[in-house]
Amino acid sequence: MEITGKIIAVLPERGGISKTGNEWKTQEYVLETHEQYPRRICFNVFGADKISQFNIQAGEEMTVSFDINAREYQGRWYNDIRAWRVERGGPVTAPEYAPAVNAPAANNVEFSAQSEADDLPF
Repeated sequence: MEITGKIIAVLPERGGISKTGNEWKTQEYVLETHEQYPRRICFNVFGADKISQFNIQAGEEMTVSFDINAREYQGRWYNDIRAWRVERGGPVTAPEYAPAVNAPAANNVEFSAQSEADDLPF
C-alpha cells in the first residue's frame, strides 16, 4: 500500500534486546495527507540500518510504501504499519489532458427530434 503526504512528527527512536539476544531499533513517524479532509497515519521503520537509510525528517513531502499487520497481546489487537520504502517528493502525476495539436477535427453532427412524440418525458 502507498500513501503520500507531509511528515508532521518524528517520534523518538526506541530499541531493546530480543528474546534471542539480538538488538533491535524502531522509529515512528506521523504523515498527514493533502486531501480535502486530511488524514494522519502513524507508521514505523524497523531496524537501525533502515532508519539511517531513510533519514526521514519533519516537514518532508514523501510517498511511503507500507505493509499492515495486526498482532494480539493479552487479549487486545494492535495494528502495525511498517514502511518498507520511502520516496521523497509527491507522486508523479500525468500532465493535464490537452488535445494533440494535429488531432483531426471532430465531425459536426446535428441531431434533431423527428417529431414531438419522440421526445423524452423529462
